[in-house]
Amino acid sequence: MNDDWRLQIDLQEDDQAHALTERLDAHHLQHELSDEFHDRIIVTRNGARVFLYAGTREQAERARDVLEAAAPQHGWKLKVDLRHWHPTAEEWEDPDKPLPESDAAKFAEREALMAREREETTKRGYPEFEVRVDLPSHHEAAELSEQLRKEGAPTVHRWRYLLIGAVDEDSAKALADRIQKEAPAGSRVKVEGTWAAAYGGRAPNPFAVLGGLGG
Repeated sequence: MNDDWRLQIDLQEDDQAHALTERLDAHHLQHELSDEFHDRIIVTRNGARVFLYAGTREQAERARDVLEAAAPQHGWKLKVDLRHWHPTAEEWEDPDKPLPESDAAKFAEREALMAREREETTKRGYPEFEVRVDLPSHHEAAELSEQLRKEGAPTVHRWRYLLIGAVDEDSAKALADRIQKEAPAGSRVKVEGTWAAAYGGRAPNPFAVLGGLGG
């Protein structure tokens, strides 16, 4: 089963990062890495920073060794940072930091994540998550919208569709589960991150595109 490991490679110039990614794309630096499909490494670039995503620590460390060995030949000065994705905290962390083993420790980390999301929502002034609901009729959508508004939930009602904001992911999932149970048969419920949260705090997109829900 694949895990999530990341190498962050900082170079001095954008051109160096571009050259590095081009050589990786052309397989010039992969002679010491496996060519098997399940061992593929995903590469992305943002300016002078390159990211390599691997499925195991061993694979990430092999890639780091290959890059550091090739760097002097091209005059690249690399700063390489190895990170491991923490599934509970939902952050890239020190790979040697132990993951929580007990249910209590996992719960504490999840609570810390939810607290951060609530704090970020308060600072931004808009919810990070939203529940999208497609109801069978305008009348049923209006009734549900009015009920949620009485409860203080931030709600947008358009025709048969509702968008309900949530302060964190757990709250959004709990609300979605509740609506799915209480909404009329045929309703479709989905949890998503809000557009503004996904695009770094820019003003929310006035067009919330719900694919395949015409009519």
